[in-house]
Amino acid sequence: MGLFGSKKKKEKKQESPKAAASVEPKKAAQATTTLGIKDVLLRPRVTEKAANMTSRNVYTFDVRKTATKKEIASAVSALYKVTPVKVTVVNIPSKRVAMRRKRGYGRVASFKKAYVSLKEGESITFA
Repeated sequence: MGLFGSKKKKEKKQESPKAAASVEPKKAAQATTTLGIKDVLLRPRVTEKAANMTSRNVYTFDVRKTATKKEIASAVSALYKVTPVKVTVVNIPSKRVAMRRKRGYGRVASFKKAYVSLKEGESITFA
């Protein structure tokens, strides 16, 4: 009563090179969507801390949650015509807050912010 190796292995059919060339795998670039400048940078973050950091040539922006550092750097350079040296990204989690008029609690949405360091001598002026 042999359980293993009782059947002969079937030979694999070899495909012709033309048939293999005609079937192309899907490109990964088509699956990912490229975001525009306005889709990456939502708004400049205007706070007291952000204003103090501008003296050190670091500017703060609210960005899309799915944005990468490279996308943020290219969006800043395209929109403001400056050269980003370093991009630091911080994910801010959602927070539970007390409702003023109703009983119970609500949530403040989570977001992502980016600190963009610029090349020495360059600056961004917000209107």
